[in-house]
Amino acid sequence: MKRRSFIKTTVAGSMAFLLPFPSRAIVTGNKLRIAQVGLGGQGLSDLHDIASHPDVEVVALCDVDANKLNEIKNTYANAQTFTDYKAMFKNMGGNIDAVVVSTTDHAHAPVSLMAMELNKNVYCQKPLTHYISDSRKMDAIAAQKKLITQMGIQVHSFYEYKLATILIQKGIVGKVKKVIAWSPKVWGYDGPAPEGSDPVPEGLNWDLWLGTARKRPYKEGFYHPSNWRKCIDYGCGTLGDMGVHIFDTPYNALQLTVPLTVKNSCRQPTDFGHPEKNHVSYTFPETKYTAQTLEWVWFDGKGAPEAEDELKLPGGEKLPDQGAMFIGESGQRLLLPHFMQMPKLIVNDAFREIDINKYDPDGRAGKPAASYEEGSPKHYHEFVDACLGRTKCSAPFSYSAKLTEVILLGVIAARFPDETLHWDGKNAKFKEEKANAYLAG
Repeated sequence: MKRRSFIKTTVAGSMAFLLPFPSRAIVTGNKLRIAQVGLGGQGLSDLHDIASHPDVEVVALCDVDANKLNEIKNTYANAQTFTDYKAMFKNMGGNIDAVVVSTTDHAHAPVSLMAMELNKNVYCQKPLTHYISDSRKMDAIAAQKKLITQMGIQVHSFYEYKLATILIQKGIVGKVKKVIAWSPKVWGYDGPAPEGSDPVPEGLNWDLWLGTARKRPYKEGFYHPSNWRKCIDYGCGTLGDMGVHIFDTPYNALQLTVPLTVKNSCRQPTDFGHPEKNHVSYTFPETKYTAQTLEWVWFDGKGAPEAEDELKLPGGEKLPDQGAMFIGESGQRLLLPHFMQMPKLIVNDAFREIDINKYDPDGRAGKPAASYEEGSPKHYHEFVDACLGRTKCSAPFSYSAKLTEVILLGVIAARFPDETLHWDGKNAKFKEEKANAYLAG
């Protein structure tokens, strides 16, 4: 079945085999019954972090690779196991309160949309979806059904990023005219599509892994389990991986919406792999924290970022491998390294000490974590507590769908190298009609 038909029909069809479930975003019991879909590296981390909450009960585990299920099922002995999430919902839908989606990018929307139509709260890994149309759909359904949602962008809940948001909104560099962000990671592939096929590994259901994407033969070293991010059919490249993390704080701090224009300077498209290097330029409309127009530049790939005068640090200090630079109208700058490093203020080409008590007297940013392992569960536990009616999520789909849209616009722009595309955010379409073909699967 073609992907668009699947998205339109599979949820409606699922109602034929499921009892109606009440719409209940806030769970009334003392335990949150969790189903986890996707048990790869990030999936296992998600599972352990969310299950570390004392009020979570893991009731179902799902992965298309039976080997993953076998590795973990004894740790969660009371959970039922499935290779197909549709079978999981059919057999256990009434006993699930919330679903954690940690699959490949291209499966985020199919799993999440079915869960949401069945009135399940959803924690979905970043980027929220593989296509802009699905991000908007997930945002709309979450709002309509008043579901509790959270995108898996764990650093959103870390002290350093919360502090940077407060500093920018308190005007530490004045109104921001430009943001430069970068990562040297290479989640792209400039080579040709592989030829031939290899035997599917024992235990892997290849058809279920492909899901709604175009059908390809299994090829060892590509796709499953670790290279799918590089492929346009299954992942969103470095932008969809590190871009979400590094865009998040500037996007949140400046209270941006969606851009006016986007351009990606990269190699010509291959219809198989994302570019190994991207130089993406956005322009955003004004907010109360920005200049009249905000310029946003993203670099990724080996050697990123490219040389920029605004990235030079005092005393010849080396830039962090990954991070973002806020540039104020008066030339003051705030450097936010990624990750778990304090923001640094630069005034007149010299570092200046930041009086944190002046900008955050009430300690709203919280306290720094000693390690990622200590800090990461906060984001998951926030979701659990929100589902139990105790707090609110800080990265709900109402926020993260828009952030994902920004990321995916840069991914689409790679189809048209060095061409400025004009985005109509109100109507969710490009002025350049040829680019609209990539808004949905």
